[in-house]
Amino acid sequence: MAWRSVLLIDPVASDSSREDYADTFRPVAPDAPALRVGDLSAQRGDGVFESLGVVDGHPQEVEPHLARLVHSAALCELPEPHLDQWRAAIARVAADALAGESVIKLILSRGVEHGPAPTAWVTLADAPDSTRARTEGVRIATLDRGYALDAPARAPWLLLGAKTLSYAVNMAAIREAKRRGADDAVFVTSDGFVLEAPTASVVLRFGDRFVTPEPHAGILHGTTQRSLFAHLERRGFETAYETVPVADLQRADAAWVLSSVRLAAPISAGDGAGKTVDRAMTDELNAYLLSPRD
Repeated sequence: MAWRSVLLIDPVASDSSREDYADTFRPVAPDAPALRVGDLSAQRGDGVFESLGVVDGHPQEVEPHLARLVHSAALCELPEPHLDQWRAAIARVAADALAGESVIKLILSRGVEHGPAPTAWVTLADAPDSTRARTEGVRIATLDRGYALDAPARAPWLLLGAKTLSYAVNMAAIREAKRRGADDAVFVTSDGFVLEAPTASVVLRFGDRFVTPEPHAGILHGTTQRSLFAHLERRGFETAYETVPVADLQRADAAWVLSSVRLAAPISAGDGAGKTVDRAMTDELNAYLLSPRD
């Protein structure tokens, strides 16, 4: 991944009435030292983030991503982000994007322990090439996430609905999936229900009906999934949030893992069993997801 731009942010209070934020930004070279060793983002993964797809310089779904950043910050008891400041930072790094696909990452850390303020920064990088995943599909392995469907309600301190920097488990799941001969994982509950992939939402198709797992089950409410559902509804399809049994991964007519950067990658096999890839629908979904979306 080629890094194009890094912008450090001096966060202002969420109720600040200022109109210009240029003096709160500090560009740094992508390979230059930027964070203090004691920053809790590195020490403990104590922070939240968002990844935005960028197409030909246009950041996709900025407002939904910012809304989720605010939601994650609230769950983690971090200071509320000032949205105008973050919008300005996104616009500034997006100006450095090349033609094609890029990715902007927003990071809000708790900062140095007992420090005066959080640490925040925005990065721009070239997006990885997802052509093969979008066309040939991905093989998935289902992995038990280790809790039942009602765990988020019983244990909100697990922060299961926040997009935190603590992604060690997610990366371990992808490595385990690859050890099992798959490309990616799909987390399931210990009582047999589908949750999400480590870095993506799951969408299933049953005829003219598209389904994704209920977001209150301790999964992230996908920004790309919400945008896609709105598009599908305009096309006359039915969409629904449901409790999804694991068996539905194979029973569905087609299935995808969906994210802001990889976009719609069809599931071509699940736990070693092949699955039909709906190439025509996949092409339609990705054509929409690659169009400018606000």
